[in-house]
Amino acid sequence: MTGMSSDADARPPADTVNRVVTELRERLGERVSTNATVLEQHGHDESGWPVMPPDAVVFAGSRDDVATTVTVCARHRVPMIPYGTGTAVEGHVQALHGGVVIDLSGMDQVVAVNAADMDCTVQAGVTRKQLNRHLRDTGLFFPIDPGADASIGGMTSTRASGTNAVRYGTMAGNVLSLTAVLPDGRVIDTGRRARKSSAGYDLTHLLIGAEGTLGVITDITLRLHGLPEAISSAVCAFPTVRDAVEAASETIQTGVPVARVELLDELQMQAINRYAGLDHPEAPHLFLEFHGSPAGVAEQAETTQAIASEHGGHTFQWATVEEERNRLWQARHDAYPAALQLRPGARPVLTDVCVPVSALADCIADAQRELERLPMPGTILGHVGDGNFHVILLCDPESADDYARAKAFNERLVERALALDGTCTGEHGIGMGKMPFLQAEHGDAVAVMRSIKAALDPHNLMNPGKVFQRA
Repeated sequence: MTGMSSDADARPPADTVNRVVTELRERLGERVSTNATVLEQHGHDESGWPVMPPDAVVFAGSRDDVATTVTVCARHRVPMIPYGTGTAVEGHVQALHGGVVIDLSGMDQVVAVNAADMDCTVQAGVTRKQLNRHLRDTGLFFPIDPGADASIGGMTSTRASGTNAVRYGTMAGNVLSLTAVLPDGRVIDTGRRARKSSAGYDLTHLLIGAEGTLGVITDITLRLHGLPEAISSAVCAFPTVRDAVEAASETIQTGVPVARVELLDELQMQAINRYAGLDHPEAPHLFLEFHGSPAGVAEQAETTQAIASEHGGHTFQWATVEEERNRLWQARHDAYPAALQLRPGARPVLTDVCVPVSALADCIADAQRELERLPMPGTILGHVGDGNFHVILLCDPESADDYARAKAFNERLVERALALDGTCTGEHGIGMGKMPFLQAEHGDAVAVMRSIKAALDPHNLMNPGKVFQRA
């Protein structure tokens, strides 16, 4: 990497690691682990990348624990990798060059809820489901829902979004400020609780999506939203994926404030039926949800059903009771593990392109035609309300040909998305998996990103080997 030391390009010497572990144990005691099982557990995420264990894991219980760990590792020039729940899918937490994983799951306190201002402050290890349970009696909720019960720190670091993004936006629009430990051990606050500010550089959004390469996020102040008075969910089958996508696009373009609109193709529906014992028609489906007043929700649902019918939509199933809605959406959230069961033991390769909504139907149609020519199974699902969709390709882990074909498929899909003024990753982040596409998408802006990384982390110690390929 231009202008950056190569200190973290290889695993640190064993004697250096031993000194770091000894010093950390003197300060943090049993929070430091070198147990082989613990190391393996922290050496992978949910992606198909192989396990790459660290040399040690620190189970941080406070901001001070994080600052202590960072200060010690920085002095000895040992790499550091922040870790939340391990649910990322692009190889974000693998310890490519060894070092110390900082596990933030123990930092799980909701620090403050300011109901009148509709915001809250949480530690990085709080998960989205935990936060919403805490908020249950306030009339507020946190809407970002990536499917997995990810940590708020991890969701912030990857600029996550998910099923509700079409109405409530992504993490980028729902974080007000952060507290973070920089690569030299300094602790900074990036902002206050005010809803807007023109004071200085926007360090909050610099750290959102940085994937732990610029520091360790320890506390997050979040924007909250009022619980809707009424919620209605629906599933609807369509003759083809194009019909479903065009119905979703027309719904958005008509101005219906749909809260969620998710696409699952026929193979994905088949996988969900088998995995969860359901009996949905094995055809492309939209999963939809509407938020608002009872009258508003009824009007939204009526308009959407009429649009869907014009595109061949049928077999509508509606749910308004919370338990029924949760059961319906659990099927959508089970899509990834369900897809993996189509080929047990397979190595998954995931795509994550996002394109302008007007280009989505053609982009997905191209992907479908490509899928038909591949020897391995692949499912399509996506947040079609904002132009983001995924293909889950299931490769034989022993087949170099499978993986080569999946890689080529992903490359062609990204090229198509970029040609349509889209992006290689709508929500999963770069990690290791999308590094080759960053330059194609951002051009000379990547050099600016490298300069920022070099300025804040000159020895390349924070999550090295992620986001950027070496220059």
